[in-house]
Amino acid sequence: MADRRQDETNTAHNEAMKRQQAEHRAKMREKKQTERGLLMINTGDGKGKSTAGFGTVIRALGWGHKVGIVQFVKGAWKTGEKEFFTRYPNLVDMYVMGDGFTWDTQDRAQDIASAEKAWAQSRTMMESGVYDFILLDELNIVLRYDYLDVAEVLAGLEARSDRTSVMVTGRNAPEALVVVADMVSEIKAVRHPFENGIKAKQGIDY
Repeated sequence: MADRRQDETNTAHNEAMKRQQAEHRAKMREKKQTERGLLMINTGDGKGKSTAGFGTVIRALGWGHKVGIVQFVKGAWKTGEKEFFTRYPNLVDMYVMGDGFTWDTQDRAQDIASAEKAWAQSRTMMESGVYDFILLDELNIVLRYDYLDVAEVLAGLEARSDRTSVMVTGRNAPEALVVVADMVSEIKAVRHPFENGIKAKQGIDY
């Protein structure tokens, strides 16, 4: 009896998966290939926005794509990603241009100047036609503090090469950016070790 019930369960599962496969294939036939790179945003108050961005970097590299990275905030930090790409400099073109968090610099003029320099580098890369994927890490943070003009950033993103996909990370993505993006992922905070008195952990948080 038990074997019969198991057989019936397996048969039902197989039939359900066949239906699901057929539905998925039908949906895929309706999709089209885009002729232009995507604009993607990772935002929200949860941890993992930059982490997901660097995961996409690895995926793009796996396909032999040309990848660029501009970090707008974490320049003063010694991070795992910076250490990795320092050891393998030919993998990506990485520009670490921030001065750290605003409460560390305590100098708005300096923060604005650093953001403008990083944005100029970003525009050069996006418009070059050389890159398949560019990660603009923590760009949303400098937009949040009005270090860059949102309209200017939108114009720069629109002017990127058709070849180039761009991912922008950081919490509090401006609505104007969200509206024009092809993909928006909002990472929600449920629990974080910091709330329990645990400091940032090397290899996990940085």
